[in-house]
Amino acid sequence: MLGTLLVQATAAFLTRIIPTIAPAVGPEFGWTDTTIGYLAAATTFGSIAFLAAGGPLIRHLGPIRALQIGLGLGLVGLALLPVPATAATVAGCLLIGLGYAPSSPAGSDILQRHAPPAHRNLIFSIKQAGVPVGGVLAGLALPPLAQAYGWQSTLLASAGLVLLTVALVQPLRDRLDSERYGGRLGWRSFLSRENLQRPLRALGDAPGTLPLSLAGACLAYGQGCWFAFLVTFAVVELGYSLVAAGLLFGIMQATGVAGRILLGWLSDRLGSGILTLRLVAAAGVATALAAGLSSKAWPLSAVAILSGIAGITVSSWNGVQIAEIARRAKPGQISETAAGATMLIFIGLFLGPMTFAAILGATGRFDLSFYSVALMSVLPILILTPLSHKPLKT
Repeated sequence: MLGTLLVQATAAFLTRIIPTIAPAVGPEFGWTDTTIGYLAAATTFGSIAFLAAGGPLIRHLGPIRALQIGLGLGLVGLALLPVPATAATVAGCLLIGLGYAPSSPAGSDILQRHAPPAHRNLIFSIKQAGVPVGGVLAGLALPPLAQAYGWQSTLLASAGLVLLTVALVQPLRDRLDSERYGGRLGWRSFLSRENLQRPLRALGDAPGTLPLSLAGACLAYGQGCWFAFLVTFAVVELGYSLVAAGLLFGIMQATGVAGRILLGWLSDRLGSGILTLRLVAAAGVATALAAGLSSKAWPLSAVAILSGIAGITVSSWNGVQIAEIARRAKPGQISETAAGATMLIFIGLFLGPMTFAAILGATGRFDLSFYSVALMSVLPILILTPLSHKPLKT
């Protein structure tokens, strides 16, 4: 479990680099306030591409090797970010997104096979806590590093973290990749119609996973907006320094660590991941509305408290949701079902920042953009209401 947590944290850290240093990079590259939303969407698009076609990599090489290859792709993406060309920046974000995507289906495959059923929601949530752990590290370390030594220094430090993670999980491969198919992989393995249809077909074969995935997409809409725009919102709209804004981002990510573990524990105690997800969606509505009402008149402490609450209400649902998906998946189709569910989640992550940026660009108002997040957060409550609450398998 520690290996999947480490890789999850490192992969998530890579996706947080652009959002946390955007105010430092933007003036040099000519970015506007909305640019970050489109770059976040490019990262998400890369993840969707892997989730649609990358299943053979996990099946043939094993989940640990797939995770390592993903981090390698992220490393190549990092190398493209300093190039002063829009195409290079977009390509770098796409590669970082491609590299992040294996963490969900590969990690789900490992944990579903090895986690005790009675504590599965908690264990999945601990693994998913790697996402905000990476965000905490990015939010607290990268802005001060960029301010002291230039934003390029953050990329070198990030590359070192990636290489260290790849080396640390290598000893796990023989044990955790023992069920890999082996054999040769060609482009046809990835691009065949059968392979491209497999993740979504797996969702259709497992009762309850499609509405769970659609609810996840709606929740991800808001999560993507908060992750992409909190730092820019704090600097541009609220007037904070980059370091203070990075601190707010770090607070949100830190409470997200505790929040994911808390919601996993709560879900196991309630015996219902569905009820937990509905409750957190309702809380997410209130949090987004509060963000829309915030202004420069609010003290930093109030915004910090709001950021901490958002870490729980907006970004802590993932472990419970993916555990429910894995529980309902057919035997032998866990990674494919998780990939299909995560694909829909990433569509939400793609559309969220894009829509937020479009509203912000058209109106110049962050509050209306946050109200759109509140509206989208209502939908999971409605989608999940009719879903049956089946007891956890043992």
